[in-house]
Amino acid sequence: PVDDMRLVRELTAVCDHLEDHSRTKVVVLRGTGGTFCAGIDFAEFRRDAPIDIHGFSRWEKVCVRMERLDKVTITVLEGAVVGGGVQLALVTDARIMTPGATLQLPEVHQGFLPGMATWRLAKFVGLGHARRIIMRCPVIDADEALRLGLVDEVDADLDGCLSRVIDSFGPTHVVAVTLARRLLNESFEFSYEDAVGHFLAAQHRAVSQTAFLKTLEQEQE
Repeated sequence: PVDDMRLVRELTAVCDHLEDHSRTKVVVLRGTGGTFCAGIDFAEFRRDAPIDIHGFSRWEKVCVRMERLDKVTITVLEGAVVGGGVQLALVTDARIMTPGATLQLPEVHQGFLPGMATWRLAKFVGLGHARRIIMRCPVIDADEALRLGLVDEVDADLDGCLSRVIDSFGPTHVVAVTLARRLLNESFEFSYEDAVGHFLAAQHRAVSQTAFLKTLEQEQE
């Protein structure tokens, strides 16, 4: 189950490690046994005790850390990807899926909310589809996920597909990747006037880096 505190601790440890290791360029999140996740573990909750809302906060904090890593992040979606697994996939840069896999956010039918998918999902699929997916909780097959833009690739050969997706990112320039992702994530939040100011500040930082200077040198040879 993806939302239990054990996984939060494990992902926190992964983020701690990755943030301290700049040589890592690409991070792949993949489940074991042919399943990416199976949804929330209701055994974490006690009926005779108050619900600990801080558990949901800790989950979102680790999702944000994954979203802000200075690495390319890719999720490999297999089996029934439910609840927090979908939430985690939404914070990564690319998502690949097997033809037989499905996605679902069942939380509203279970009486609670699907984390900050309430904020992120509409950016992928538009408000109308986001309302349907969150409020009506349909099971989404791979073809629909691809059509909606929830995933980038559907392929039975996951290893081959993963290799191609990694290659498609080309040379991974950490600063450029991080800045581009941040500007894209902010694109729904600011006016054009604010956004262009943020872009110019980010561009100034990007072109001051060694990676751009090397590109400039190569192009001018």
